[in-house]
This record gives sequence, C-alpha cells and structure tokens, in this order.
Amino acid sequence: MTAGKPDGAGRPGADPAIAGLDVYVVGGAVRDALLGREAKDGDRDWVVVGATPEQMAARGFIPVGGDFPVFLHPRSKEEYALARTERKSGRGYKGFTFYTGADVSLEDDLRRRDLTVNAIAQAPDGRLVDPLGGRGDLRDRVLRHVGQAFAEDPVRLLRLARFAARFPDFSIAPETMDLARRLVEEGEVDALVSERVWREMAKGLACDEPGRMFQVLHETGALPRIMPGFVYDPSTLESDLACAARRGLGLAPRFALACRQADDPGAIGRHVRAPGECVDYARLLPAVLDALGAQPGNGAEPAAWLDLMERCDALRKPERFMDLIAAADCVRAVDVDAWRRRVDAIRSVDAGAIARAEQGRPERIKPALREARMLALRAS
Repeated sequence: MTAGKPDGAGRPGADPAIAGLDVYVVGGAVRDALLGREAKDGDRDWVVVGATPEQMAARGFIPVGGDFPVFLHPRSKEEYALARTERKSGRGYKGFTFYTGADVSLEDDLRRRDLTVNAIAQAPDGRLVDPLGGRGDLRDRVLRHVGQAFAEDPVRLLRLARFAARFPDFSIAPETMDLARRLVEEGEVDALVSERVWREMAKGLACDEPGRMFQVLHETGALPRIMPGFVYDPSTLESDLACAARRGLGLAPRFALACRQADDPGAIGRHVRAPGECVDYARLLPAVLDALGAQPGNGAEPAAWLDLMERCDALRKPERFMDLIAAADCVRAVDVDAWRRRVDAIRSVDAGAIARAEQGRPERIKPALREARMLALRAS
C-alpha cells in the first residue's frame, strides 16, 4: 500500500469477494503509508460499511469476532470488521456495548478509535477519509486522542505508551496525557488483565526507543499499578534499552534489562504473564551482572566463570547465556567474544568419556568433570 492507493485487494473489481461492498483500509496501514513506512504483509485492517453478517458470510468470509462481527477474507485472511460504534457499559476495556448496524457510517467508526493518527481511512480509489485531523497530527508529529471516550478504555493508555516508543519524534498532546492520568486516577487501569498488558508491552519493547513507553507509563502513574515492584530509573533504563535496540537484542533480553533493578524481576514477569523465557532472562540477568562485577582475581577467574555458566545452565542453553552476556554488555563493558570462547570450551569437554574413565568410582565423576572444564577454560 502507498499513500496514494491500496494494493490490488482493494481496487474495484479486482477482488470478487469485496465487489460491491463499501470497504476501506483503516488504522495503522494508512498511517504508516502516509509516513512513508512500509506496511508488513497482513498488516492491513479493513472496515466494511453498510453490510450485515449474513451478507459477509454469503461471500465466503469467515466469522472470527467475539464481541462484534469480524471476518477473515476467504483467500487473503485479512481482517474485515463491520463498522461499529461503542458505548461504555462497565469497567475495564471489556466494559463496552457495541453496535454494528448497517446504518453505522465510516465517520462513526473512525470516531471510536484511540488516536487521530489511527483514525484515517482510505477508499479503494485512494481517497482519504480523515474527519478528525489525523493527517495534520502526522504532519505535526503529535499523538492526540480522538475524543473523551479515550478515558474510558485503559488499553488506550497502553497503546499510547507503545506508540510513543514506536514514534519517538512524536510529542503527546497535553490534553491526551491528562486523560491518560484520569484513567489511572479513576481506577480504570486496574481492570486491565495481565495478558493484555503483556501484549502491548511486548510490542513496545520491540520498538527503537522502548524506554519511552516506560516513561509515559511512569508519568501517568500507571507503571506501579500494572507492574508492581518495577523500579523506574530513567537514567539507566532508557540507556540500557536504547543499547539493546541498537544491537538488535530480542524480546527476552530487553525485558530482563527493563526489570533488572527490581528486587524480584522474575515476579514482575510472572505478574504480567510474560512467556517463561522472558521470566527466566529477567531472573538470571541480575546474577550475571553481579558475577561479572565481582572480579575475583588471584587466578580464581576460571572457577568463577564456571560457577556462573553452571548457574545459568550454559551447557544446555548456550544461546540463552550469550544473550544474557550481550544484555549485560549494555550495562557494563563485557568481552562478549571471550565469553563465547569460554562457553565453547566447557562444551567441548567430553562428559561421557570422563564418566567411562571413572567407571566404578561414581563419586569421582563430578570433580573430574569440573577439573576438565577448568583446564579447558584456562586454555581458552
């Protein structure tokens, strides 16, 4: 998709499944095209105006929506949602009643979205529909809420923080920050489920400036509510995460760096229902940093190296250990290549051969194996 016209799936007559339907590409794909950013395959969301669920099913669309009608295109599998409005009916992001009648207009649908830059639609002929000034905010590099309903949905606070990390050159409109703070003060943010927090957190951590996500969550007062025990220290957090982004570190080491100053980083991961790998990285990184800062000296280094590698299960999970070393290198200078050689050295020791050599003396296997690994480390 370009800022002028969407791809062939949206051109009139190009796709029999949507021929005759009033369809528009909406949201992120339009925003990114206007910014000159390449949209990923399958990244487009579509809205259908004036249709019924029965009409969509008759065209072969596959219903997947729960609270409101969303359909998968029979071939491309892109999502097509019926235009809808929403009304607050309870607490939290699930506390809404949706209406998807055929009389809901495109403008009605755009007005229920979170930010003006995400409330731009593009017709199959390339025409842009922008009733809320999203193009102006893109030009001015401003993240601005669509309406007062922003303060009714706590997920919008998470998305605001995530978009701040994705678009670090964008400011946040002061009135939008005021509404975000209101979400926290009125307790709406407490209704967030951990899985949804993690989904947005993971996307924000993958951005070029993930530290800005935590900055927004801190400034709105949301951070201690959604991540109890998290320690926000901007001087280290932002530099650590900026280093991780520059070096292309993955999600797990980035999460570990973000949580490293907490008393129990693993507990934070468990609270937000992070994947087990992320919890393990968060739990182990402080131990790696402590060990690297110990500097034993007096020829004791190989023993300390081996202790650390055994504690982190580097023999069975060498890449995880090297990820942790790379993350530690964002905090203090570490000779990453030397650690790779040390891991290779201890993994080169043939444990089976040592066990066979000590046959009949099982109590000797463990110390003999450690001695062989120490020799390998000294030679590495």
